[in-house]
Order: sequence, then structure tokens, then C-alpha cells
Amino acid sequence: MKTIHDSGSSTDCHKASIMQFDRAADLMELDSALRQWLNTSFRELSVRIPVRMDNGNVQVFSGYRVQHNNVRGPHKGGLRYHPDVSLGDIRGLAAWMTWKCALLELPLGGAKGGITCNPKEMSFGELERLTREYVHGIGDLIGPYKDIPAPDVNTNARIMGWIMDEYSKRQGYSPGVVTGKPMELGGSPGRENATGKGVSMVVSRWAEKENKRLDQTSAAVQGFGNVGYHAALHLSRLGCKIVAVSDSTGGIINEDGLDIEAAGRHKKIKGSLSGFAGGDAVHQDEVLIFKCDYLIPSALQNVIHGGTFEKLQTRIIFEAANGPICPYTEPKLPGAGITVLPDILVNGGGVTVSYFEWVQNIQHFKWKDEAIQLELQTIMHRAFDRVIVLAEERNVSYRIAAYILAIDKVVRAGHLRGTYQPHI
Repeated sequence: MKTIHDSGSSTDCHKASIMQFDRAADLMELDSALRQWLNTSFRELSVRIPVRMDNGNVQVFSGYRVQHNNVRGPHKGGLRYHPDVSLGDIRGLAAWMTWKCALLELPLGGAKGGITCNPKEMSFGELERLTREYVHGIGDLIGPYKDIPAPDVNTNARIMGWIMDEYSKRQGYSPGVVTGKPMELGGSPGRENATGKGVSMVVSRWAEKENKRLDQTSAAVQGFGNVGYHAALHLSRLGCKIVAVSDSTGGIINEDGLDIEAAGRHKKIKGSLSGFAGGDAVHQDEVLIFKCDYLIPSALQNVIHGGTFEKLQTRIIFEAANGPICPYTEPKLPGAGITVLPDILVNGGGVTVSYFEWVQNIQHFKWKDEAIQLELQTIMHRAFDRVIVLAEERNVSYRIAAYILAIDKVVRAGHLRGTYQPHI
């Protein structure tokens, strides 16, 4: 199993999630049995997925689905395709989903799934066969009232459509089994850009709290996939100057601000930011340490660690990715004058609109985009305000405040349902 250390060369999301949980649990004085219940996955499944490749050979992939806690509602969580997917990472990501849904007051629990593969080296047909075989492996665990997957790293609406189709072959037409689907298959308006839009809502709310105008601020966005692109796009439309962006091929910087729409068009055509002429090309890691008001890591975990934090030239980090800060490094950030807005708050827009999509599928009634955007803003702002107030009342970090709020919601639900009975 991979381990966390301060160099940032490897990580395990499960260990990171437990460390973050424990810091809040200590302040809440939770007993050991309650901690064990909250830190243990409800169910874990590992599957082997044989896929006929285009060259005729069969390759066997490893897939996972972890259901962390469903005391507040059906399990909910994304599905990622990545070479570094491991059971430990999926455990941690599932736990983060539990806390995220609770913080946002969504009637859902936490889950996560993944397949260890490199989708960038696979054909369209290979990905479809891989996805459908994965559904055969986990089909008994998922369902509209049991566990609802969604897109995550390297998965998208088309892949969600394959999952819905394969599941429906066995169970009958079931659009509510996944979210993030194409609109034609029951997807929701606003779902594709929901996570990035939610990030922009948190950033703008922070600026409002600090009595700053967004058109007087700058941001660097590490990761230019779905989340990073839409976060950068919406912030730029609100007036924030995006001075740096990056993807896996490299970074682009421009102190005068980047044209995010043009960068997005370039990546769509070329497949990467490489060669974009709107700024100076740099190594992708340089975007993390570029001078800006707001740093927004939007890719994978553990990118800010002992080797980078001393070089940071920002005072605010908004975690658009899950676990982008090494948990051993995070305690050092306040001493460097750096404030962190945590992932379970900042990137909550995606699961919020996924919840809206699921509700629409259950109702068989489509909402208007205006209503979705208004409800998304209401939920994001409410969660932000509650975190800020509690952090100031308890004199704790924003992450600790978010965890206290989330853990309390889950514990209360467990007590009321009788799933976990307190000692009397």
C-alpha cells in the first residue's frame, strides 16, 4: 500500500482522510467505538475485469467500489479511470464524499469507484467494453436507491450513459442509477460545469467576505480538466484575472491574464494546453508557485507538499481537487500565512447538481437551468457561511469546522436511525 510522506511523491487518500477526521474528532471528543464506525467502510468490492483489446488480446483490469456510509441516504460518489487508482485511495475518496454530502446537507451517503487503467492509451471501443464489464462486476451494489455513481477523473457523460444502459438491460429503464449523464439520457442542465461553477461561487463568496472585488484579484488554476476549466472560465467571467493554468502536459502563465475560452478551445482541438500561444509555457509545477491571490488546485491529490509549500506565492488555497494538500504539510501552512478552504466545501457543486439530477430522474420531471443555478448557489453559500461562522466561534481552521459540521450530521442521523446507539 502506498504511504503518505512530506515529499509528495506518493499518497493514500484513506490515510489522509483519517488524519483529517481525527483532528476534528479529537475536538469533538468522540469515543473510540464511534470513531471506528465512522472511519470504516460499510462495504468494499474489488473486481477483476477482463477486456478484449483491439489487438485481439485479453487484458485484465482491477476495479473497485467502496461504500463508506449510507446513514443519511443512498451512497453517492464518482468513478475514476487512472493508472494510480488503488483501493486505499478509493476508501479515502468515499469517506470524503460522506462528509461532503453531510456538510452540504444532501440526503446522500459517500461512495467512490475506480478502475486502474490508462484511458489515454485506450480506444473508444476498449473503454466502452471496460465500462460495461465493470457494471457486470458491481451491478448488484449500485441502483437508484442504493449507490449512484457519477463522473470523476477521466470519466464523462458518455461513460455514465454506458453504465445506465448496461444496468438498465438487467433492471429495466433506470436513469437514476448514475448522474452526469448526457441530457438525452436524463442528464441535468448545469451538471457538466457544476463542480467548477461551485468553486467560483465559493471564491466569490470569500472575496465578498474579505470586501474585495473579484476584478481586483488574480488566480492560478492547477489542472485544466472539467473542474479546472469551468472554475477558471466562471471566475474570469466574474472579473477575476486568471494568470496561470496547467494540465498534465505543462503550464501557461500570463501576468496580464489568460483568455480562458481560447485556452479551452485550444485544448479541445489539440488535446492539451501544449502549444497554446496566449502565454508563456512553463513546467506544470510552476503554476502552483506562481504569484496570485487565489491558488486553485483542481487535479489530483497531494500536489502541495513539503517540497512546494515554502515556494507558494499565494495566501488563499481553494481545494477544487480532492486532497490536494499533503496532510503532513497542511499544519505548516498557517505559519506561512496561508489559509485553506477545504475540498469537502469547495468542490461540492458537482455532487449538489448530481443530487438535483437524481431527483429529476426519480420525479421524471426536468428542472429549468435557472432553478438549478439558484438552488446550487443557495446550498454552496449556506455551507460556506456555516463553516466560516463555526471556524470563528471555535477558533479552528476552516477544514476542522467543515468536518465538525459534517460529522455531527452523520452521528445524529446514526443515533436517530439506531444504526449507531450512543452509550447511555
